[in-house]
Amino acid sequence: MSALLEVGDLRKAYAGVHALDGVSFAVEAGSITGLIGPNGSGKSTAIDCISGFQKRDGGRVVLDGLDISGRPAHHIARAGLMRTFQTVRIYERLSLRDNLAIAAQQFDAATWIDEFLRTRRYRTAVEQAEARARELVELIGLQRYYEVETGILSYGQKKLVALAAALMPHPKIVLLDEPVAGVNPSRIREIEVALATLNRAGETFLIVEHNVEFITNLCHRVIVLDQGRKLAEGPAREIHGDPRVLEAYLGMTPEMAAAEMRGAA
Repeated sequence: MSALLEVGDLRKAYAGVHALDGVSFAVEAGSITGLIGPNGSGKSTAIDCISGFQKRDGGRVVLDGLDISGRPAHHIARAGLMRTFQTVRIYERLSLRDNLAIAAQQFDAATWIDEFLRTRRYRTAVEQAEARARELVELIGLQRYYEVETGILSYGQKKLVALAAALMPHPKIVLLDEPVAGVNPSRIREIEVALATLNRAGETFLIVEHNVEFITNLCHRVIVLDQGRKLAEGPAREIHGDPRVLEAYLGMTPEMAAAEMRGAA
């Protein structure tokens, strides 16, 4: 696999406090990569800067060979980088089908004139959006809710709708900001299965999340931030037992963490 997203020396400060202090990492095409760290480590700031929702102070972001550093969020989205948010953003009075149709409409080539005249370009866009929506709904396991107002869904299911909406324009990568935060534990497994299924279908994800177990079960590689810097990076299972990571999360010294792991063994 090759690097699809490359982040180099990313920097962001607020009133002199370095939220990001030279963070560098890469996300391989076809992978699920986790971005974790304790509160205040810079995780959400990183994906905000990468996706164009905050201005970075320095550094470079390259998507599939294209330098997207400093571009506005809508340009970055059209370049192929989509994202979700901690708070669900969907149209709760509309059906799942209509939510996904709206998500597709923002990126198709049809204009309002095409829609008014029902041109071939408009009809093709509608057919393609319908096919993509049905494909995604099946992959996330919400087929029976396709024509149902999304307001009746559980919070976890609404997060899956937001994920499907982000995937409608066939992005190169999707950044997920805490996809299981506030989700009932019984629904977390459903989101995990849906993401694994989508990944097997070819989707690439970068996931920011506090739930370390979720990240360990799902991700191929994990990047750990602490105080705005990259603390560790590697396969999920190795990171889970890294003494530096345990120190950052649990306040243990490396010696204490190592002793704890030896005792558990």
